Amino acid sequence: MKKNNHPIIALVIFLLIDCPDIDAQIKPGYLIGFNISAATLETSGTISEAETMTGIQIGIITEIPLKGNFTLQSGIMFSAKGSIYKIDTSEVTISPIYIQIPVNAKYSIGSEIVKISLFAGPYFACGIGGNKYTGGDLQKISFGSGENDDLQFFDIGFNFGAGVNIKRFLISAQYELGLANLLPEITGDPEMKNRLIGISLTTLFAGK
Repeated sequence: MKKNNHPIIALVIFLLIDCPDIDAQIKPGYLIGFNISAATLETSGTISEAETMTGIQIGIITEIPLKGNFTLQSGIMFSAKGSIYKIDTSEVTISPIYIQIPVNAKYSIGSEIVKISLFAGPYFACGIGGNKYTGGDLQKISFGSGENDDLQFFDIGFNFGAGVNIKRFLISAQYELGLANLLPEITGDPEMKNRLIGISLTTLFAGK
């Protein structure tokens, strides 16, 4: 899985090194949107069907001009995810909340008023809260790698998507593909990985 990280990370590094305008305008902004998520759960080759859940994403974003039509887009945000599983006769709901850092290479083309953008890059996330609901019992999610923990602290994956810039507003849709097993290693065989579709509105402000 780690090998898949190399092309986009290498692209971002190349753009940073080869960019003469790195000290040009930096645009900060705010992002708000919603998630439609369903973490895959696989046990011994059998995938449990998951129902989607909706959550919010909110945070701050910064765009740094790079070479040509490229920009580096990053920031920090709160992202609520989750899934609903039916295991035997029981319904299990798990809804973690993450602090997440995306690092996207963004390519834009168009006029000063309207631009079409494509973006892709890795994301890094850390679980900070959330709930689980099992058989009528509501509990807080326990993050860690111990026998009694529910999910690992950290998640990593890719996100990619497209958007439309209208002046200082960006409307975008993205897909997140989690690469890390969210379940504590001590649980052994089962694997759970985040999958998410996100729709967001970003407001960018001109830099200094």
